[in-house]
Amino acid sequence: MLERMRIFSGNSNPALAEKISEKLEVSLGKARVTTFSDGETRVEIDENVRGMDVFIIQSTCPPVNDNCMELLILIDAMKRASADRITAVIPYYGYARQDRKVAPRAPISAKLVADLITVAGADRILSMDLHAGQIQGFFNIPVDNLFGTPVLLDYINKNYQDNMVIVSPDTGGVERARAFGKRLGASLAIIDKRREGPNESQVMNIIGDVKGKMVIVLDDMIDTAGTVVQAADALGDEGANGVLVCCTHAVLSGPAMERINNSNIKEVIVTDTIPLHEKAISCKRIKVLSVSGLLSEAVRRIYYNDSVSSLFI
Repeated sequence: MLERMRIFSGNSNPALAEKISEKLEVSLGKARVTTFSDGETRVEIDENVRGMDVFIIQSTCPPVNDNCMELLILIDAMKRASADRITAVIPYYGYARQDRKVAPRAPISAKLVADLITVAGADRILSMDLHAGQIQGFFNIPVDNLFGTPVLLDYINKNYQDNMVIVSPDTGGVERARAFGKRLGASLAIIDKRREGPNESQVMNIIGDVKGKMVIVLDDMIDTAGTVVQAADALGDEGANGVLVCCTHAVLSGPAMERINNSNIKEVIVTDTIPLHEKAISCKRIKVLSVSGLLSEAVRRIYYNDSVSSLFI
């Protein structure tokens, strides 16, 4: 039934690509993505893709620049091999935080990366939990932005009961937290914080009642974990019964693991859009959920030109 579908992967997240291909019962495409001795990315496609519907699964996670170049060169190779349609499946879209000018002479890197992917030859983008929704408008090709909410909700419903409150770690995530709380029947709280610089934040105030409740801090990503750890400390001081953290993208760079291990966070629930590094894998507080089912269903619907709207929840 999927005879014209071809799925390929770079080196960023081969485990997720394998899971997606298994669910679709399509063999992962034969491609060698290596480097020359000077560090240049080298791509060789070892099977025919002429006239095929090609899906390239590649998160632009650390090392961001290497993975981004792999994606661009894979797209270019498919275009020059006469693929009929090329869909870039980017579970985690790097550079997404640089989506606007926050200071004079600052770049809008999210737009630059979007232009690079489009010019390379992608016909369509499938991503998950973009840091800013307006990034969809940076592309002049169709973009499907899925959400990890169904996967996270299913886990919480099975493992945690009533008396919960959903906390947005900043005002920018209020809409996401409100929608999440509505599906759980939970109340909403907001943390008012001031960001002093990149990867630096200071908790200012908590808006809402968290005393005696199980608190779920919801964000799209955890990078250095400074925000969520400070939030957990502040929520504990306000009398929260326990603190969980949910996010789609577990970047966990720099001092993230040390901060989480030394915090009062009970559990950090993440997805596999980004493969965890060794320190994170060994941390018992981190629970990884797979989004392969969600992505594979979106890939199947795109292949058949079916509606993807019902997946945007």
